[in-house]
Amino acid sequence: MAMRCHRSWNAFPMPDQNKQTMEFIASSLFDYVVKHSQAEPDLLAELTRETHLKVLQPRMLSGPLQGRFLSLLSKLIAPKRILEIGTFTGYASLCLAEGLTKEGHLDTLDINEELVDFQRSFFDRSPWGSKILQHTGNALELIPNLSHTYDLVFIDADKKNYLNYLDLVLPKLASGGLLLSDNVLWSGKVLEETHKKDEDTRVLKEYNALLSNHPELETVLLPLRDGLTISRKI
Repeated sequence: MAMRCHRSWNAFPMPDQNKQTMEFIASSLFDYVVKHSQAEPDLLAELTRETHLKVLQPRMLSGPLQGRFLSLLSKLIAPKRILEIGTFTGYASLCLAEGLTKEGHLDTLDINEELVDFQRSFFDRSPWGSKILQHTGNALELIPNLSHTYDLVFIDADKKNYLNYLDLVLPKLASGGLLLSDNVLWSGKVLEETHKKDEDTRVLKEYNALLSNHPELETVLLPLRDGLTISRKI
């Protein structure tokens, strides 16, 4: 089963698109970028609508531009195994799954058990339903029990644990594999003086500095959406 493409992603009201998508460029320019990128598949457009209607904090969705970027990146490296930390409603999961090899699988981890059925309803309607394995619980406890080596790891969970996630997943990342880290610009807060109680921003600043100088990684931080870092394990 193939996912048909849906060109217009504004099928539902988005009163403040710039804020909702956490983009740093003007809304009109963002619209132009989306219009001249690959179209969003219909299933993902529906997932976006359902998320906005039924789930809190829908702005956590990857969205069409980042989603198509994740899809293309996954297709370029054709991973056999993908690890995703932070599923939310499964938008990024489906995008990353598009690049899996025929025998490939994606392990996605999330602590919110209330979203499991929502995720699965969309996973099973895609061509990759049987390839996406859901794991519910604390990722810090789940990751050590995963025995696979991964070609691609996507971190998009609680920011205060990004350093802990890195410590756990780096040994499981294959040589030449990619580590993707989302929300690393944190709505621009990484440029501001950090309040002593703002643990998320403090950790992200430390995380960004570590990735940029890590001896095992080659890293580029892209101003895509809320900041997406691509790191290649040497």
